[in-house]
Amino acid sequence: MNKERKLIIAGNWKMNKTVAEGQALVRDLKRELAGVKEVDIVVCPPFTALESVSREILDSNIRLGAQNMSENNFGAYTGEVCAGMLKEFSVRYVILGHSERRQYQKETDALIAKKALAVHGASLKPIVCVGETLAERESGQMEAVLETQVSGSLAGLSKEQMVETVIAYEPVWAIGTGKTATTEQAQAAHAFIRSLLVKLFDETVARKVRIQYGGSVKANNAKELMSQPDVDGALVGGASLEPRSFADIIKNSI
Repeated sequence: MNKERKLIIAGNWKMNKTVAEGQALVRDLKRELAGVKEVDIVVCPPFTALESVSREILDSNIRLGAQNMSENNFGAYTGEVCAGMLKEFSVRYVILGHSERRQYQKETDALIAKKALAVHGASLKPIVCVGETLAERESGQMEAVLETQVSGSLAGLSKEQMVETVIAYEPVWAIGTGKTATTEQAQAAHAFIRSLLVKLFDETVARKVRIQYGGSVKANNAKELMSQPDVDGALVGGASLEPRSFADIIKNSI
């Protein structure tokens, strides 16, 4: 494990959990994870549960993340949520460009780059998601796809902002499918992304950026994944909805 970069494990609840369910989940997590200092722990509830979860995790070692954010500030943007609204709930992290939003909301790399700048402009930290589909991987396009997404989604960020950005590598074919990239596949993709950061920024920046793996992460594969030199954490979907499974992933990663 690279001691230079602290592990960051975030739970993306997606469109799950009512307010009461979210409160119950983090109450259990607080008990399970009270002594953990080696990992930055983040939970990302839906917008409706941010306020209640924020109150529940106050004075704990769990940080709050949002699942999306507008690139715009307050104004006539129906259905959107801006940085100023998130900051009211002590949000620290914002997931951007998740493959589901790229697919269903047609989010582009250029839009994600604007959002990343807006997140940094509010002194929050973006978790920028990238990853190839199965068809892209099988046709040998993985590196080309990642290069396009990484360079496009991070366009305009300064070196200082990049250091405070988390990248989440999520092979689309492994999200919610039960398929997980082998440790070798995950490490190879993470190492390639880090090499892109060297080209886009420099070696010092690339060495500091944390790159999470996402895609059917479970307690039984967490340790092996996190032990890879370029894997600096996980963005966990389904397994983050149950306190014991999420806590076990974190404990097994240390």
